[in-house]
Amino acid sequence: MTTESAEQTPPEPHGGDDAVRAATVRRLERAMGTLGTAAVARMEQRLSWFRRMSAEDRSWVGLVAQSGVAAFVDWFKNPARGRPAITVEVFGTAPRELTRSVTLQQTVDMIRVVIDVVENQVEDLAAPGGEQQLREAVLRYTREVAFSSAKIYARAAEARGAWDERLEALVVDALLHGDREEGLETWGSALGWSRTPVLAMAGGLGEDSDSTLEDLRAAARRAGHDVLAGVQGERVIAVIGISEKLTGDSAPLQAAEPLAGLFGPGPIVLGPAVGDLRVAGHSVRAAVNGLRAAIAWPDAPRPVRAEDLLPERALEGDTAARRQLVEEVYLPLRKAGSPLLDTLSVYLEHASSLEATARMLFVHSNTVRYRLNRITELTGHAPADGRGSFVLRIAVTLGRLSERGT
Repeated sequence: MTTESAEQTPPEPHGGDDAVRAATVRRLERAMGTLGTAAVARMEQRLSWFRRMSAEDRSWVGLVAQSGVAAFVDWFKNPARGRPAITVEVFGTAPRELTRSVTLQQTVDMIRVVIDVVENQVEDLAAPGGEQQLREAVLRYTREVAFSSAKIYARAAEARGAWDERLEALVVDALLHGDREEGLETWGSALGWSRTPVLAMAGGLGEDSDSTLEDLRAAARRAGHDVLAGVQGERVIAVIGISEKLTGDSAPLQAAEPLAGLFGPGPIVLGPAVGDLRVAGHSVRAAVNGLRAAIAWPDAPRPVRAEDLLPERALEGDTAARRQLVEEVYLPLRKAGSPLLDTLSVYLEHASSLEATARMLFVHSNTVRYRLNRITELTGHAPADGRGSFVLRIAVTLGRLSERGT
């Protein structure tokens, strides 16, 4: 090319790109409404989950799509602005609750649909010579939308996690103190609670309370349980909705044993299984009272059932434990007649000796043996067993004290 020809056809200045961009912007502005409507129609066609959404949520999604197109046109019109403020301009139009109706993956699917709609019309939307410019802008904007989406959902997850933890602590506190029980079903529903039966676990706090709670929640959910966990002073209380995979009388212990190692050192006490979260306060209080009294039984299994700590709980002042011992141990013996109570009292006073008991009662040793077997059948505790004799002695003592003035 000669110098003369170069002077006659100078290279197009940068202003030429600006003119093309301005022409493209005018076309985009005229097509904004059509693009938003086309994007929503394409979502209806391609995304089955979008069709299942409520009309209100679909309208919000449509508004987000329209805002996304408008924000893109505004950003494309002013390239000197640098990175687009997508979080405010696009997602700021929808309520925060929408992040609970639409998952991050679904948001990505929506973005793809909107971008496909725009890309498919680049030839018509771009001014002559501006096709590549528009395509590059769409790609850059798409990347920014993806990053902003991830950031929004990360913040929502963080906020949701913090809210869940506060609600869990509130539920655990309500269960422990027996108040606000009328709201427990609503709170449980908000936390996704659905499984029954329900039992409570109480144990010591590890070195890192946050880590202990996180590990408990993660392990319980992996096993298919619902779980609420909170810290009360130096103890951890976990409320477990037992997975339907575990059935029968052994289900509570099967659910609790794999979680026991996640508590801090010391005893772990299981409250009794109950029908649902609304009445789980009984289990929580039994577990906490059992944990308080467990120091009196150093050889207790870990975990130990709160019912197995009834004597220690009764001695520690737990009125519910005292009442349970009287009702489940003393009263069945009393109703069975004086021979059983008399035989038990003499047997315990004479170092669990069959012969000494028979001599004191003027009966054959086989009669004593028969009566002791009946006591075991009625109460579930064997007088000849060290632990059983302790439970029976405390129960009989409390039963007799309860009859004062009657």
